[in-house]
Formats: sequence, structure tokens, C-alpha cells
Amino acid sequence: MNLSGTFVSGEHPTEGTVQIVIESEQRFVELQPDFKTSHLGPDLRVVLHRLEDVIGSTTPPDFPIKEQELFLLDRLQNFTGKQRYPIPSWLDLANYQSVVIWCYAFNATFGAAKLNS
Repeated sequence: MNLSGTFVSGEHPTEGTVQIVIESEQRFVELQPDFKTSHLGPDLRVVLHRLEDVIGSTTPPDFPIKEQELFLLDRLQNFTGKQRYPIPSWLDLANYQSVVIWCYAFNATFGAAKLNS
């Protein structure tokens, strides 16, 4: 499995790349060193989303998403740089097509990256 994607901005500027990596049989969402998003949002989360085009399928300016279409990984660790988020072994990645930086408090999508093989 070699999945990766490039972030597209939503409500706030978000850029860089993401990969799904496997290390010692543990899967991770790994934001790459070029990752950068706005520091303006409270409560930013990293989520897996079922849609491949989250930004194109939602409405500006905040690009809200439905909680039943996502899997919450964790709070965003940093606004920039490389960081990892474990994916539970029981989660079927085939059901998710993108990684999203999402403001939980205001249901605002900062950016999304479609995962490609």
C-alpha cells in the first residue's frame, strides 16, 4: 500500500503532502515536512474522509463535512512540518479516500488531500 496526496486549501491556506506509511505492521497518516496550515483555527483535527474530493463536494466558505463520513484520528500536533497519526489496525482504509485538516469546533475544513496510489 503506497497512498499519498497533496493538500488543497479549504477555509484557510493549507498545503503540502501526506502519505500513508507502514512501520512494524502499524499504519500511520504522515504529514510530510512541507505540510503547513493556518494557525487561526481552534481545535484542529486530522481525519480520514470517505469522499475523494472533500473541497469540491462541500460549500464555501467553511466547507463543512458530515461526521458520519469521517474517522477522527487525533488533534493536529503542529501547524507545520512532519507529524504522524496512528491508524487503528481494525480500520478498513479502503473506505476512506482523503485526509482532512478539520476544525471540530466550527465544522470548518482547512484543507484536504485526496489519497492516490
